[in-house]
Amino acid sequence: MSALAYFVLAIAKILHLLINIYTFVVAIAVLISWVNPDPYNPLVRILRQLTEPVFSKIRRIMPRALFRTGIDFTPVIVLLLLVIIDTVGVQLLYDLAASLLK
Repeated sequence: MSALAYFVLAIAKILHLLINIYTFVVAIAVLISWVNPDPYNPLVRILRQLTEPVFSKIRRIMPRALFRTGIDFTPVIVLLLLVIIDTVGVQLLYDLAASLLK
């Protein structure tokens, strides 16, 4: 049973790492969007390719009233979802691994 527990623990750690990396990607994309970047810059293109699929899905389910403010709340919602997934989902995997090790 310990092999399964260590596998679940490894998945939890990998998921935690991926969530942290994507959090930094979202934060960098937001910071770069404030300075009107060159759309042909390779870094800007990579950041848009990584963030726009998630942002567009969030924008589709957001209330239209939030778009009238002129502020894009999409990155904030994505960051909140990442925190929730990291706190709840990863902790559940850690707890599962701990229970399998007993």
